Amino acid sequence: MTLDDEALRELDDHLFRRESGRMVAALTRIFGVHNLSLAEDVVQDAFVRALEVWRMRGVPDNPAAWLMTAAKNRALDMLRRERTALRFAPPPEMGRLLDTEWTLGPAVNEAFDVHTIRDEQLRMMFSCCDPRLGEDVQVALILNILCGFSAGEVASAFLIGRAAMEKRIARGKKTLATSKTLFDLADAEFVPRLAAVQRALYLLFNEGYHGSSAEQAIRAELCAEAIRLVRLLSEYPPADTPATRALAALMHLHAARLAARVDAEGDLNRLPEQDRSRWDARLIDDGLSLFDRSMSGDELTSFHLEAAIAVEHVRAPSLAETSWDTIVSLYDQLMALQPSPVVALNRAIAIGELDGASAGLAALDEIDDRDRLAAYPFYHATLAELELKRGNATDAREHFAAAIRLSRNPMERRFLERRIRQSGAAS
Repeated sequence: MTLDDEALRELDDHLFRRESGRMVAALTRIFGVHNLSLAEDVVQDAFVRALEVWRMRGVPDNPAAWLMTAAKNRALDMLRRERTALRFAPPPEMGRLLDTEWTLGPAVNEAFDVHTIRDEQLRMMFSCCDPRLGEDVQVALILNILCGFSAGEVASAFLIGRAAMEKRIARGKKTLATSKTLFDLADAEFVPRLAAVQRALYLLFNEGYHGSSAEQAIRAELCAEAIRLVRLLSEYPPADTPATRALAALMHLHAARLAARVDAEGDLNRLPEQDRSRWDARLIDDGLSLFDRSMSGDELTSFHLEAAIAVEHVRAPSLAETSWDTIVSLYDQLMALQPSPVVALNRAIAIGELDGASAGLAALDEIDDRDRLAAYPFYHATLAELELKRGNATDAREHFAAAIRLSRNPMERRFLERRIRQSGAAS
């Protein structure tokens, strides 16, 4: 297949996002996590080579397989150079297999086996969630190493400068490099690291669903990557816990509503405006099935409660027919289990739907650490919506103006400006 340069670059970018994490995982098994940068260089080299060859000969029928073969051959070439191989100092688990030319090929082939790659991706995920690293660094490493996001893209997702993100990622990789091998899934730290992995994937999904990007309020590709990784996690039996299933259910049920959260012009839609026929029925079915499976055992986590709230939303035929009393009760349990100002804000919104605007405003007034919401535009938008319901257009206008000043991207700003016009609160 022959493509023009622009289409070829788009394909290359798409494949890098999809395949680079798998390739790095395979190469890290060969070179060791202390040589992570070398593995990343080999992957980059394979993609550069792909552009050169495909431009002349056309795109192969299976470009992903072509890239894997290119990376494998490059690794073999490097390992066959004795001095280089000695300098690389492969990890103990591979060093014995790489001692002779006779075992070199089979050892590299094993590293690129589909089942080995899956296991190495899991080990990489757990390595990224090293307890010595903060949650922000853990998520950044997962995005960069396993999802193929550049430092600039990760920086954009978390609304910090590229240089600062590059330092954050470099610091995380330096920590990883203190160990020659990736995390052993049989290690005694598996259970606490599993909780960290779940939390990192939750944060990754949330950043895509309603994050702080300067370009857009919804980043579906982040949601898709989080779902891909939680599915990978679920395929490993010891990690397929009720909490993992609840997290997967939550992601699927929220992702099912993504298309309806944006209108034809690419702007945000409120829940009352969403066309529920556009909700993805397959993702809803998968989410409901996962939620049912998450109820085995006696474990109750915040993921279970958030997924249960999502279940109530997708099962409701309309906003008016939503079981708001059930949702408020679930938020009460979530506040008891894992309180936060954002959870309290969402609880106040549900109370406003159940008991009216005045009750919702009273719930907002009762939020502890409410000052932590001061810079969050949708806190002020919630105040505006509740004041509108009370017929107080003047206060609503002031709250909408505050929300617009704090909006983090054009999508949020246009949404809030439209709400002022629709509500009649414009001055």
